[in-house]
Amino acid sequence: MKIAVAREIEVCERRVALVPDLVGRLVKQGLEVWVEAGAGERAFFADAAYQAAGAKIIADSNQLWTQADILLKVSPPQEREDGRSEIDLLPEGSVLISFLNPLGNPVIAKQLAERKITALSMEMIPRTTRAQSMDALSSQASIAGYKAVLIAAAALPKYFPMLTTAAGTIAPAKVFVIGAGVAGLQAIATARRLGAVVEAFDIRPAVKEEVQSLGAKFVEVKLDEETTAAGGYAREISETSKQRTQETIAQHLKNADVVITTAQVPGKKAPLLVTPEMVAQMKPGSVIVDLAAEQGGNCACTDPGKDIVWNGVTIIGPINLPSSMPVHASQLYAKNITSLMQLLIREKTLHFDFADDIIDAACITHKGEIRSYRVQEALQAITSAVS
Repeated sequence: MKIAVAREIEVCERRVALVPDLVGRLVKQGLEVWVEAGAGERAFFADAAYQAAGAKIIADSNQLWTQADILLKVSPPQEREDGRSEIDLLPEGSVLISFLNPLGNPVIAKQLAERKITALSMEMIPRTTRAQSMDALSSQASIAGYKAVLIAAAALPKYFPMLTTAAGTIAPAKVFVIGAGVAGLQAIATARRLGAVVEAFDIRPAVKEEVQSLGAKFVEVKLDEETTAAGGYAREISETSKQRTQETIAQHLKNADVVITTAQVPGKKAPLLVTPEMVAQMKPGSVIVDLAAEQGGNCACTDPGKDIVWNGVTIIGPINLPSSMPVHASQLYAKNITSLMQLLIREKTLHFDFADDIIDAACITHKGEIRSYRVQEALQAITSAVS
């Protein structure tokens, strides 16, 4: 069985799907690992390191894609310079494991099904205790939350910690984190390590204890509806609840030096939480880092992929932030993807046990069909909108 690691062709993607240490483990299990030449280069993993671990370096991209039994990637399949889609290179019956964004772009699932590719989407791994070692969304979100605070600290024209000097005492920066998922919690922890005073908001009351355990104050708003969806994610809420949420957030933005926004709903446009009117009331020199920029942004003033100054407030909308730390991001992702493969491969043979809740949730296409009802619904919504 050939397990192939593709070189990412997306410009902003520096991660690689497998690192040399984990290649060695797979080779010891009797599996053949192919790595496309230069696949780990932007993540600082040299071809020589893969070779030393037992991988075969493949210079011909077409050979790697067309002869793979399992193809491992980080970003969804892309259009190549020759105009061909990477999906079209995969042989019928092969397996693709990658981030695929099937809820945000369900058309990709349709294309994979038409090619009779068995596709497992790393976004669809359930958030259960048993699946923790495979939860790539969480491992990458943790990196994003950490890096967001460092970016904010670099952009803020102030210290983060309280300092007592001969010239007087410097008050600590005030950081407001919106969304206390994995990224938000890591942002809280990082800001606290840097000495900031931290407040955090989330529509899910269940996260209050986690926020407080990190030394932050939890900003709570009482909503008359369920706010937690399956898997612990935030649920999309009503317009009335959104308005109440924005009113609460607005009260805390005025005094914040740094705002980190992380609120996202899988497959949906990011909820708008910070309006231009709210930004206008913030202190000049304050900073917003919007981790939801790729989904449209939690802040109305966010320009995805750019840093802008709006009414004296610096608003940063990073794209693919985990890729900016490719060494550890790749190591964590490789561990996630390898753990998933351990469920699929038994005695060098692929087994798709759909009675297993992890495989059932992650596998979005198989034998020419879209298996995930959530992806089917997303595709139907697009089809209905077009017609």
